[in-house]
Amino acid sequence: MKENIKLKNMKGQLEIMKTLGIKPNFSELERAFEIERHTIKKYYEGYEGKKANRNKPSKLDKYYDEIKSKIELVGITQMGLYQYLYNKDNTIGTYSNFKKYLAKHKLKPSKSQKVHLRYETDLGEQLQFDWKEDIKMISKHGEVFEFNVFSATLGYSRLHDFVYSRTKTREDVERCLMTTFEFFNGVPKQLLTDNMRAVVDINGNKRRINPEFNQFAKDMGTCVKLCKPRSPETKGKDETANKFMAWLIPYNHEFEDEEELIRIIKNIRDKVNSTVHQTTNIPPILLFQKEKEYLLPLPSNKIMLSYLENVEKTKVYPDSLIYYKGKKYSVSPKYINQYVQLKQTDNILYIYHNKQIIATHEINLKLINYAKEHYVEGLTISMPYKDKSDIEKYANDNLKRLDRLLDVK
Repeated sequence: MKENIKLKNMKGQLEIMKTLGIKPNFSELERAFEIERHTIKKYYEGYEGKKANRNKPSKLDKYYDEIKSKIELVGITQMGLYQYLYNKDNTIGTYSNFKKYLAKHKLKPSKSQKVHLRYETDLGEQLQFDWKEDIKMISKHGEVFEFNVFSATLGYSRLHDFVYSRTKTREDVERCLMTTFEFFNGVPKQLLTDNMRAVVDINGNKRRINPEFNQFAKDMGTCVKLCKPRSPETKGKDETANKFMAWLIPYNHEFEDEEELIRIIKNIRDKVNSTVHQTTNIPPILLFQKEKEYLLPLPSNKIMLSYLENVEKTKVYPDSLIYYKGKKYSVSPKYINQYVQLKQTDNILYIYHNKQIIATHEINLKLINYAKEHYVEGLTISMPYKDKSDIEKYANDNLKRLDRLLDVK
């Protein structure tokens, strides 16, 4: 402010001298106003100073329409949108400049205010886990993916793990936890969860940990603790981690297939773990370098494999197909909207329902694999007015067309 006053007075003095026809002594003016004589001379010769407002273009301008469109998506966050754009173009600048750009163009998303009380745990003491449930995303090809994300957070370092899962059964929880333990290369002394239906049995007001899950925890060398439902003071660290799933929102209609979706989730996990945490002011990955020394060792390979041998579970979709490793395979239409179990042995996919094999398929490169009997059964249900010979012909013709459409040789 003081410098601005000196500059203003100096400019006023120059105007007076010009009016009176007095040639200025720049050295004397330098001593009087403490402004460099060459600067004074520039103003005397007509320099007007820097313009107050410079409309310098931003590297974000070319993404304005995309930002405006995605900022209106329900649940999106500024950081989530920034990370999405930064993955596309790492020259867009810092997150701080991105926030200024949003504010300048009034593109800031609305926020809900929630209170989250915090509490701390010892090194290697606790892992909080929960589901981010029933997420629906659509690929760039229009294929709908319905899935869940298993979210786990170490209490001390806040290191996160996010695991993609189509279903959320007890076996899925166990599989996701083992994936997390392998990611941490260790096991915490305690697992903390709320009333997760897959692992907690509820009878009236009484709650108890599912015996099978309790045994799983013992086999892993840890124990399970239940927190009060809807109590952020006990499970707030992992609930905080769930907000990072909002980083997924900008990728809707942008990803190729399930494999890319899983890669995106892992990339988000790594970004979160490398970002300075608001509470600790340290990235979780750095604090984890200390916490990992206090984790319990992983169980033996024999114990781990005994749980990993559980078959994968998935849902039968209305087209009578299940999804497995990027390909689709058929079952009888009577299992539509039910869950079946999958197990691959060598090059054969076995599909079970209630421990009974209901279909087998040879693993191949075809995107869609209909067994003729399943297709005929589906046509019989949807076209009851057709006789058997017509349905057989219709099935043969349609399956051939499908193969040609998918360019199967």
